[in-house]
Amino acid sequence: MVSRADTSILIAGAGPTGLTLALELARRGIKPRIVASSDGPVAESESRALGVNARTLMLLGPSGVADRIREQALPIEGLQLSSLGEPLLTIHTSILHGQTPALCILPQGTTERLLLERLRAFEVEPRWHAKVKSVDGDPETPEVTLIGNDDSGETIKPTILVGADGAHSIVRNSLDFAFPGEALENEFFLADYAYGAPVDVSHARVDFTNPGVLGCIPVRQNVLRYISTLPDFEDRIAHPHPPVEQTWKSQFTVSFRHVEAMSKGRVFLAGDAAHIHSPVGARGMNLGIEDACWLAWLISEGREAEYSQLRLPAVRGVLRQTKMLTALATMERPAALAMRNRLLPLMAHVPFAERSLVHGIAGLDTPHPPWIARTH
Repeated sequence: MVSRADTSILIAGAGPTGLTLALELARRGIKPRIVASSDGPVAESESRALGVNARTLMLLGPSGVADRIREQALPIEGLQLSSLGEPLLTIHTSILHGQTPALCILPQGTTERLLLERLRAFEVEPRWHAKVKSVDGDPETPEVTLIGNDDSGETIKPTILVGADGAHSIVRNSLDFAFPGEALENEFFLADYAYGAPVDVSHARVDFTNPGVLGCIPVRQNVLRYISTLPDFEDRIAHPHPPVEQTWKSQFTVSFRHVEAMSKGRVFLAGDAAHIHSPVGARGMNLGIEDACWLAWLISEGREAEYSQLRLPAVRGVLRQTKMLTALATMERPAALAMRNRLLPLMAHVPFAERSLVHGIAGLDTPHPPWIARTH
């Protein structure tokens, strides 16, 4: 390992990506500074990201966070696809070999708190209410202006600056990283409902409404999330029990974008600051955590200049996959809908197709992290 004792690292953003990067650096003896404009982790009741895949559990194993996630998360046994209530296909995510589930469910807010708890063991604490106002100077020598909620300002010159500050990244915009892509016309709607009794949390479910889609994802033992492209989706929900409470409701649009380079000079981008896509496939938070772990390892090895070339192929692959899956869910032409509903049941008779899908859901379709020994 290359000594980085003289390296000052500033991480903008304390979501899952920023916290993971800080933790992975700290456990290697490199204490970064991390700032966030928020007042703390995201509310557990308003966590947009839910899925934690097998790759993330592998990556968070050395820090000890993976064990804590397993203790609290709901393992998903499969994904049930139907059309207007008629079964089409069940994808058995439990076919993944090993002790780690292909996908488990844990609200993003809980994941952030587990990362933060472990990070504090290394005496690293994010500075909340501290926003990156601007990044000036050459990317080789970035000059960062921070501003607190009391309007107090501070200018620092880190050796390395990492933008993990989300889809509207100030770091990315300040240094004019190109962020090409496209936005979908479809709007997505979600609502979380709590029930007075336990519900079936073994499977996620997707019902194609031809056109449109209504999905159901377990959140907790008594909480389900419904997500749809239909504004009236709440009228279409078949609740397992009378709901006690609607704990969250939101709507959002989806874009597919990624930067053309994930670094410039001594400035690096990770997570949503570098790539955004639809939530279909549960890859967003996981891909950001993967970015963070690779970047931390490369920094510790003195090889951070390789970050962009190593990460971009994985990013492009995930965006292609999520774009294809999103198109499958949002198609509207009758001929395309009929073809989808005929082809999906046939996949049950093609074992390699299911294995390939599960491999992607597990996040194992990206390069294996070289600092973690293979188990098989």
